[in-house]
Amino acid sequence: MKKRTAIVWFRRDLRLHDNEALADAMKHADEVLPVYVFDPRVWRGTLPHTGCPKMGGHRAKFVLEAVADLRKNLRKRGADLIIRVGKPEEVIVDLTIESRASWVFCNRERMDEERRVQSNLEQNLWAIGREIYYSRGKLLYYTADLPFPITQTPDVFTQFRKETERITPVREPIPTPVRISFDPSGLPDVGELPSLSDFGISEPPSDERAAIQFEGGETAGLDRLAYYLFDSHAVATYKETRNELIGADYSTKFSPWLAYGCLSPKKIYWEIKAYEEKNGANKSTYWVIFELLWRDFFRLMGKKHGNAIFHKGGTKGESRAWSKDQETFQRWVDGTTGTPFIDANMREIARTGFMSNRGRQNVASYLVKDLNIDWRMGAEYFESQLVDYDVTSNWCNWNYVAGVGSDPREDRYFNILSQAQRYDGNGDYVKLWCPELSTLSEDQVHTPDELSDQDQSRLGVKIGVDYPRPLVPSKRWKKKQGGHHQRRGGRRSKRS
Repeated sequence: MKKRTAIVWFRRDLRLHDNEALADAMKHADEVLPVYVFDPRVWRGTLPHTGCPKMGGHRAKFVLEAVADLRKNLRKRGADLIIRVGKPEEVIVDLTIESRASWVFCNRERMDEERRVQSNLEQNLWAIGREIYYSRGKLLYYTADLPFPITQTPDVFTQFRKETERITPVREPIPTPVRISFDPSGLPDVGELPSLSDFGISEPPSDERAAIQFEGGETAGLDRLAYYLFDSHAVATYKETRNELIGADYSTKFSPWLAYGCLSPKKIYWEIKAYEEKNGANKSTYWVIFELLWRDFFRLMGKKHGNAIFHKGGTKGESRAWSKDQETFQRWVDGTTGTPFIDANMREIARTGFMSNRGRQNVASYLVKDLNIDWRMGAEYFESQLVDYDVTSNWCNWNYVAGVGSDPREDRYFNILSQAQRYDGNGDYVKLWCPELSTLSEDQVHTPDELSDQDQSRLGVKIGVDYPRPLVPSKRWKKKQGGHHQRRGGRRSKRS
């Protein structure tokens, strides 16, 4: 009797643990062909408002490492990863014909670009008498377990949390398969892993100041999870340290592995429950789960509102006359705004592909509220640069900070100077990324534009030469008493 073959199309689910598409395929088929397709539209594409690459070097390197790790883990279980470059809706049909596969399984994506690809693939498979089966691989909660349909998801996070947290179960993660039956006969080869240069992407910079050296893949993600919980016990103080700016352990740093599915949110949840069982629960262990709820909420907002999250008026459908001044935007990108706290954060993301949650909130507010630059330009730059870019988390956060998202508080605004003094009081973070300001005292480091000529000469920092004159003078924030210290705006896939 002929063996039945199923293709498993890996997308942003680059793991073997808790992978529903893989588990479904193994239930239905005798042989499984795992496939990953590098789509040139993503890997060589550019973004419409800025011309930034869709796939920047930091994330590209992470994804290549994650795909290599997936192949290694499949080989340990008797299988392999079929790697191709091309349009998935064409490549997978060709693989289906070559391997005589009966089905294609994948974890469903919900946003427009990804949905168009899977819809085109579904149509092309129907044309040759084959079917595609969708599974769920992104959320902490199963949508079927929620107490409301997606179209009625509350638009305010607090309401969403109250309606779900106590009554919606988090299912146990699906176990990692021990062995995967694999037969690539009929295929010319399994394919080689491409390099960055194959897509015209330059090797990203390496910087010893990076908070953490991210390595793509399920293996590294599980290692980080074990370290943060059981080895270092850093999770026990997460709520107190999460707004810090320097170092590896002030926050979980799970976000890149979550964004590309190297870590399952359900896996994180149940590992935290195991940690609490052994070491006790506290506000910090809960707060990591709280951030996973935010991640679910943003994904559900993307499902509910669709392309509105990318529009100028956001999910509110309201917009104003933002500027697209390229010179001003470029100074923000380059970290030469003349506001040290902003410049330090922007230099960090350029050099490492990462920025703290506190930093993301501040640079986003500064771009939109202080410079009046179109928020979509900032969202695109983050999309290009961030190693942990997640479509709904990124764009919904920018909706929030721009005031066009579903946010009950109007006109969220960050007083950048107050924030800098509160979270980098001694200026260590600014001096790390803006070493030209290293001679300034903690009273001077956040307001170098207020240095007298005599002080500039004494400290060896000439404003306008060694460090730029500010786009926004410090005195503007001094006039605004305190400002808001809101928690969101510019978040990533989770605050981690």
